[in-house]
Parts: sequence; structure tokens; C-alpha cells
Amino acid sequence: MLLLHISDIHFREPQCLQPDTDPDRTYRTLLLQAVRRQTATLGPVGAILVGGDIAFKGHPDEYRTALMWLRELAAACGCHFERIFVVPGNHDIDRRVITTTPAVRNAQRAIELAEHDHREGELRTQFNDPDTSRALLLPLAAYNDFAKLFNCQVYSPDRLYWKQDLTLGSGVTLRLNGLTSVLLSGKNGGDDTRDSLYLSPLQTVLEPADGVVHLVMTHHPPDWFKDHDDVDDAINNRAVLHLLGHKHRQRILQAQSFVRYSAGAVNPDRYEPGWNPGYNLIELTVTGEGADRALQVRSHMMQYQTQPEGFRPTKTKLDTEVFCDCFPVPAQTAAFEAPLPGEASAPATTSADIADVEASMSDEETRNLVYRFWTLSMSDRRDIALEMGLIEQAEMTLPEPERYGRALIRASERKLLDRLAREIASREKH
Repeated sequence: MLLLHISDIHFREPQCLQPDTDPDRTYRTLLLQAVRRQTATLGPVGAILVGGDIAFKGHPDEYRTALMWLRELAAACGCHFERIFVVPGNHDIDRRVITTTPAVRNAQRAIELAEHDHREGELRTQFNDPDTSRALLLPLAAYNDFAKLFNCQVYSPDRLYWKQDLTLGSGVTLRLNGLTSVLLSGKNGGDDTRDSLYLSPLQTVLEPADGVVHLVMTHHPPDWFKDHDDVDDAINNRAVLHLLGHKHRQRILQAQSFVRYSAGAVNPDRYEPGWNPGYNLIELTVTGEGADRALQVRSHMMQYQTQPEGFRPTKTKLDTEVFCDCFPVPAQTAAFEAPLPGEASAPATTSADIADVEASMSDEETRNLVYRFWTLSMSDRRDIALEMGLIEQAEMTLPEPERYGRALIRASERKLLDRLAREIASREKH
């Protein structure tokens, strides 16, 4: 499978609404052209992973423009539109909401000022409470309205972060973990600094499972978190692939048990020092059988240059254009449980046998269904959800990304996706 990793696109309103006079549009177009040429050789992209800062100030028009460009990008690299995955960055926060809404500032401050040993508990308390959690997520309202199309929205108390599974073959699953690094971002409307944010162990569970390789995508690198040592240890020990953004510096760290990518921004500020647009293409291949399976990783790190204008590959220390890594795949082990007298032997049920409903909604057909649901009219979405018993009347006051995000997961839990597909199709015909 080929992954396209991009970050920090920074669609800025009103400039992005006027393509003929938007100086950043050229660099995005050059990226489209470069990816199209590479995928003609490497093959189509299986998933596009967007590491945050899609917008510049969390304005709805910025996301509408981003959506059009992402459609172009998916078409250019042969990726199904439903295979786009996103996380929020600090520029996806609407800071005006923070400065004008005391409830937002109060919820952020409660977490920020908690003692180190109590901060995790305070985050849980704030995020699990209906009122304070909505305050925490209010600056992400426009982002969530965009991210719902890809089933990547955040809502409380179930979805502090999201998980999605992709099949790599040979019984190996790539589990994408999209972490939310911005709950404390933009405190009092100001800029973030290192050690000013908080991720928490609630987002780094990354439970080991046979045949599952974890990928973590988050906008901020670990050193921006108050709990940076704990975050670093958790993702280093539990995830093979780390996709980070924010710093606008394209880097790769190849370690014994993981590889970490720091994305170059698609559109960094043209006046910032070291201005250097970039993107990453990551090839994943499973080799071997059974306990000998391994994940081969080949990384193409592309950077913009002016003469000749376009994107060129970053070279390794050996002067080659591809960074290579290889990691063992968690072995498949069969649990043994002695049968009781008179009972036939049966395989034991493990936690891995109980499919995570959210992650299991990652197949292309289901993600297409989710996208089609969101493209229906507001009244059609409401009628389907109520008629199928996927939401209760009391939930109609919830924000749409949360309200129908819950409804779609319930459809999967209750094995109603086939009926949901029929209901959607019947309304698409009118």
C-alpha cells in the first residue's frame, strides 16, 4: 500500500477564494503534478493522511476550498476520496471563539492548571461532562463539520481521537490512530509554545494485537506537550509509523522499532526562514509468512526547489532517493484454554476477536456510505436516523458531527449498514 502524507496546507481566507490571485495555489498545483508523475510509476495511493492545519484560522470557507483541492489531489494520485484521513492542527482552531467564550477558556484553564498527577483525571472530567466538553470542542466546530465527511470528527465522551483500519494483506492490519493535539491550543487566543499542550494517556492506549501495526498521526510533535516524555515513550514503544506536522521541517528519524516522519508543510508561510514545501510518499509491503512476517517501509521524501521549479527527492546518507526500513509484524498466537470435562475443545475468544466497531468501519464501501450520508440534505439525514432508531429525539440538539457520527456507528454496531445503504440510495434518486 502506498500512503501520501501531507500536512500544514494552510488554506487562507480570503486569498484561497480568489485562485487567480492566490500566490500559494501554484505550489499546491506543482504538488499535484509531482504526485501524479510518481504514482504513474509507484502505483495508486491507498490512503491520503493529512496531518492538520488544513485551514489557517478555522474559517468554514477555508475548508470548502480545501475539500475541492483534496478532490483534485485524490484524482491525481488515484486514491479513492473516501480514503482521506485528517487530524486537526492549531490553525484549525477558531481562536475568536476562545477569546469571546468564557466557558472555553475556563475548561482549557482547568486542564492546564491541574497538577501533573491530576491532569489526566481533570481532562477526563472535563471531556466527559456534556457542557464542558462542548466548550472544549467549540473552537473546532468548522473543522468537525469538514472532518465528518471522512469519519474523522471529534466528539465527547466517545471520540477524543479516532481509529481506522486498513488491510495490508497476509493477515496484517494497519491501524491508523488520529490523535487530537489541540484541546488546549490557542489558550486565551494566543500562540502555543512548547510544553503548553496536553495529549494524555487517554490517547496513547494503542493496544497491542496480533497482526496489527499501529500508525500514529498527530499535528504536534511530542515536545509540544506537557506530558512529552510519556507521549514519546508510548508512541515509540507501541507504534511503528509516526506522522507529525506543525514544525514545517521535513525530517525522518529511523529507529530500531519505528520510523518517524516530520512533514514539510504543503504551504508554509513564504516569508518564514527555511521556507520549504514538501510531502512524503510511504510504500508499505508485507513480506514472509506467519511468525516471519515483516513490514517493509520505503519512504520518498519530496521537497520543493526553484531551479528547475518543482519537487525533488531528499537524498539518504548513501545518496539514494529512497529511505528503507523493516519491522517485524506482531506475531499471530493462538490462545489455549483447556475444555471443561465433557466439553469439546473450542478456540478461546481474545480481545482481538472482538472487533473495534469504529476501526471496523474503515473498509472502502462503508466509508463511501458515510460520505454519501453526509451529502444528503439535513432533513433526509434526520429522517433516516430517526426512522431507523439510530438517534433519540433528545439527541437532536447535539452538534451534527456528533449527532450523526453516533448514529453511523450505531448502524454498524446493530448490523444495519445494508438497510442504511438502501435508505440513502432511495433519497439520492429524488
